[in-house]
Amino acid sequence: MNKQKTFENMIHGIFLLLGLITVGCVLLITLYLVLAGIPAIRTIGLKDFLFNARWASTAKEPSYGILPFILTSVYGTAGAILIGVPIGFLTSVYLAKMAPAKIRMIVSGAVSLLAGIPSVVYGLVGMMVLVPGIRKLFRVPDGASLLAAIIVLAVMILPSIINVSITALEAVPKEYEDASLALGATPVETWFKVSVPAARSGIAAAVVLGVGRAIGEAMAVMMVSGNAPNLPELFGSVRFLTTAVASEMSYSSGLQRQALFSIALVLFLFIMLINAALNFFLKRSKEG
Repeated sequence: MNKQKTFENMIHGIFLLLGLITVGCVLLITLYLVLAGIPAIRTIGLKDFLFNARWASTAKEPSYGILPFILTSVYGTAGAILIGVPIGFLTSVYLAKMAPAKIRMIVSGAVSLLAGIPSVVYGLVGMMVLVPGIRKLFRVPDGASLLAAIIVLAVMILPSIINVSITALEAVPKEYEDASLALGATPVETWFKVSVPAARSGIAAAVVLGVGRAIGEAMAVMMVSGNAPNLPELFGSVRFLTTAVASEMSYSSGLQRQALFSIALVLFLFIMLINAALNFFLKRSKEG
């Protein structure tokens, strides 16, 4: 008995230590970004940094306005969510509740393969296939655009949404569905009016993961978006917050380098704000 209790206490201590390490890493990242990002904001000015529409960090008279990056990240993430979430959600319902075993095995394997593909491969395929396709289909000068980035991000967030949603749907007790069917509901009504609401928290977590993937992606977006610091247009070349940091960090110095850390700080706060908002609405819907 004492040995079992000692073993359980040891496991509990290990889990506690791992949890504290995770929290400590987040705090260290937060502290580092704040300390590295604040100096440039003080020098440039918060208003000019956030609301100036011109970014020219290497010009003779440099300008460090990140409004185009912020708007592009917002529009790009929103577009990816509008496309990816419905497709991922409906696919997860189909695989969890409707699909025959063979089809589920094939589709689940394909989804897992999508999750394992490096982001640079998504960017390469998008650059070689999607960008020329958009140029020909819409007859625009260059297919590297916000639209191409939205489509690539929508595909990239599918594995996170599908896999987590399937897990949440399968965790719903079968008794809920049996009771609904016994009351005369059809299988489709049962899935969407009983199973999905019961798995709401897990599906919301899947959306949060998808949002985080969409906001934080850099390499694939850089390859298909044109990477130009313009205000966002659907068929125009754009630059995201992540790609702004990735594209200039290697040769930056002085105030330019500090400004890139400030962009990283804004991106970090942006992600925290979205996660906090989603968690708030999720808790509110539970209480309602």
